[in-house]
Amino acid sequence: MAEQNVAIVGGGPAGLMAAEVLSQRGLGVEVFDRMPTMGRKFLMAGRGGLNLTSGQPLDLFLERFHPPCRQLRDALRAFGPEAVRHWAKGLGIETFVGTSGRVFPLDMKAAPLLRAWVNRLRRDGVRFHTHHRWVGWSPGLDLHFETPAGPRLSRPSAAILATGGGSWSRLGSDGTWVPLLADQGIGVSPLRPSNCGFEVSWSPHFCERFAGVPVKSVTARIPGGKPRQGEFVVTKFGVEGSLIYSFSAALRDEIERSGQARLLLDLLPGRDLRRLKQELSVPRGSRSFSEHLRRRTGLRGVQAGLLREGLSPEELSHPERLARGLKELPLVLIAPRPLEEAISTAGGVRFEELDERLMLRGVPGLFCAGEMLDWEAPTGGYLLTGCLATGRRAGEGAADWLEGR
Repeated sequence: MAEQNVAIVGGGPAGLMAAEVLSQRGLGVEVFDRMPTMGRKFLMAGRGGLNLTSGQPLDLFLERFHPPCRQLRDALRAFGPEAVRHWAKGLGIETFVGTSGRVFPLDMKAAPLLRAWVNRLRRDGVRFHTHHRWVGWSPGLDLHFETPAGPRLSRPSAAILATGGGSWSRLGSDGTWVPLLADQGIGVSPLRPSNCGFEVSWSPHFCERFAGVPVKSVTARIPGGKPRQGEFVVTKFGVEGSLIYSFSAALRDEIERSGQARLLLDLLPGRDLRRLKQELSVPRGSRSFSEHLRRRTGLRGVQAGLLREGLSPEELSHPERLARGLKELPLVLIAPRPLEEAISTAGGVRFEELDERLMLRGVPGLFCAGEMLDWEAPTGGYLLTGCLATGRRAGEGAADWLEGR
């Protein structure tokens, strides 16, 4: 068993987790990455506080992953939120559940966890190769790389592809692997932005005044959907932020179908519609509209600006329509922001191309894991847990396949 080796393409969370499993199974492991160091996107994602996973019960946790395919759900059941916290503790990283239900390291930082992880992998015999860009393979799992020293060939016993999606290419995941697989007849769904911002046709006045301003304490829903509370940020292009990201898949798909999508904002959650109508029906006298709105509802600043953007002058002057607009303000989104700006991507290797071990059915010995698979999930620990879980499943699958070969 010891003479068999596995090559892993990609040094992000999925690739490193696969390396961990394989090294613990007594296999030789080499990790290849095109960047100067491992886990560049992982470190960037942790700059504002590393959100490792979620404190949700597993059944609710699984509902946030799409599509709901069997291989992904099996991987998450085997290595879900509790397993992630236990794994982090094994690296000396204690975690806590925040008020939002998200799970963080006590120090909120990504670097100590990554450093401890890579050091442990090195002690377990994993070898790392940086500045190696994967450019394809030939029969027999011969992997071809471009390096500063010239072309390099690796001939492993098995290989795992964990090359990431197509966002934040400067950190390593540039999507250049898509044609490499598609040209071999492997089904790959087009990469699309996920957890992304959206464009809105703001008026010049609103954009100039409020670009960069956060919108807090609101709820949002898509027509026919359930409301979610949170916050987002107005940008010169439109909107972005955690509340927007939680709807990004549905909004993106609706724009693809119809050319635009609507998000309904409740600018005054907790305020009763009937009471609002009564408040706004009070004559304003000599007060300006802005002053009347502030006195009767407390609304001001960017939220009052959003109201003016979303309602016509006739609606603003009609108390009942104004009250309804405060509770269901339509925000019209016309396009997702480019793939490069997205936090993550949808699309990738289709699950029907993979067996239960995440091995490509048409290429024995070649496995896929992480964000390059065709799934998506919101921010909040779901993405990272999905990468860790599929990396673990691919590592176990490769070890099992080599044992049974």
